[in-house]
Amino acid sequence: MMTVLTLVADPSDLNSFSSIVTAARARLTALGARDLDLKWLKRDFAVDIEFAGTVSKGDLSATVEAVDYCLQPSEDRRKKLLLADMDSTIITVECIDELADFAGIKDAVSAITERAMRGELDFDEAFRSRVAMLKGLKESTLEETFDQRVVPTSGARTLIQTMKANGAYSALVSGGFTYFTRRIRDIVGFDMQEANELLFENGELTGLAAEPILNSQAKLKNLNRLLVEKGITRSQSAAIGDGANDIPMIDAAGLGVSFHAKPAAEAAADASIRYGDLTTLLYFQGYREDEFVID
Repeated sequence: MMTVLTLVADPSDLNSFSSIVTAARARLTALGARDLDLKWLKRDFAVDIEFAGTVSKGDLSATVEAVDYCLQPSEDRRKKLLLADMDSTIITVECIDELADFAGIKDAVSAITERAMRGELDFDEAFRSRVAMLKGLKESTLEETFDQRVVPTSGARTLIQTMKANGAYSALVSGGFTYFTRRIRDIVGFDMQEANELLFENGELTGLAAEPILNSQAKLKNLNRLLVEKGITRSQSAAIGDGANDIPMIDAAGLGVSFHAKPAAEAAADASIRYGDLTTLLYFQGYREDEFVID
């Protein structure tokens, strides 16, 4: 079986990319890799190096740490199923923190969010405590938050539209709120969304969300359910996220990817996007830039 190493440049440091590619080829050769074949996905920005032989991430990490990279089997690279987290992955913010800003309590809520995403707090407990802090916030504030604060991450729509054009099914699974996931699903083009439902009374938040809470295990269940429903093998699936509650689906997917992530999520991932935008995941799947769907 052939293996492929994909290298994607740090957009802020394009000048060093050529030397890193050269060093990676030399390192692979030194490790006994054979039949090296280099293919540019985007000239001087993203490249595949396919080879025969057994090499580990640990063998290469020191050589390629200054770029985004993915080491994987050549087979089943183009995934048929993608599960994605929303907050700080498909969008640039944590919605609950932005809602808290309108309530004047962002610092307190953000501190809990940060610890929960690092895996230092039980997700369900942290979620319920933060939602309780929003009690009394007007329903209209959600629309204001969406309009003023919520921005899709660079490359999000291109990622989903390109994969969909090639037959993939995409699911947005979030520990956040359906008010936002429904809108992002439509803007970015996901096939489905699932998140937590906030409860209102007389136009104000009650401080509660519908149970059960969509947590890390719910994300994993969605992955496993969709594999069966869509008749997709695990090796044909991918999952991407940034926090501790994404770890089970990242760990279980054929290709688990962390995105500008907390340390625990990055450690669990097969590949990490630390420098680039979400189109990096297309390069990891072997898509050339001229195959991207951009509208």
